[in-house]
Amino acid sequence: MERQLISHLAHADHPIAAPISEANLDRLLRRAKLAPGARVLDLGCGEAFWSVRLLELYGEATADGVDISDAGFGNARRHAERAGVAERLSLHHGSATEFAAAHSYDLVLCVGATHAFGGLTPTLEAVRGLLRPGGLAVVGEGFWERPPGERLETEIGEYPDLPGTVAQAEAAGLRTVYAHVSELAEWDDYEWSWTGSLLDWAARNPGADGEAAMAASLEHRAMWLQGYRGLLGFVTLLLRVV
Repeated sequence: MERQLISHLAHADHPIAAPISEANLDRLLRRAKLAPGARVLDLGCGEAFWSVRLLELYGEATADGVDISDAGFGNARRHAERAGVAERLSLHHGSATEFAAAHSYDLVLCVGATHAFGGLTPTLEAVRGLLRPGGLAVVGEGFWERPPGERLETEIGEYPDLPGTVAQAEAAGLRTVYAHVSELAEWDDYEWSWTGSLLDWAARNPGADGEAAMAASLEHRAMWLQGYRGLLGFVTLLLRVV
């Protein structure tokens, strides 16, 4: 099964697609204080939950969502229709790294998708090039709460700690004006949803795809419960161009 399809299925019951609650998502997005008519770009948008929520909060804003997989676009459009913002949301099927922007943006989102650019620093460099002077970015990234040991760092990634993550962001010419550090309960809700949604889909879809989904879920759950739970953190930074 393709990684993008597994991710789509795994996020069926957690469309925020990051370890953050809806209440904390709203609090974070409200801190952006976007002006009327703001233009938003969501890189690696998935089901565009973040973009739709922004459009609900900022009634005159418009948003472009970009994702290499269009598996979540149907749900995104249905969600946007229910929220009454469909006419202000445009979805683009393609690589976030190759998106040809027609104009600069007031806010660029990239949450849990920095791998597409090769890490946090190249992500921020790309994001900064898409922002208007003084524009904002919302970037979600992992960090190590405590040293994870060689095995986890090899299997999951060589993240810095939280101070190192903030320093890395600011070295790219942005300033952290707010942030949300995900709590353990948010992580647990996200991970149980991720693994459980895949297992539920596998049970309802016997065959090769069901077996692949089950294997992916169990492998992920073991890595989480026996590995990075309580060690891997997640921070969503609200950044302003210097």
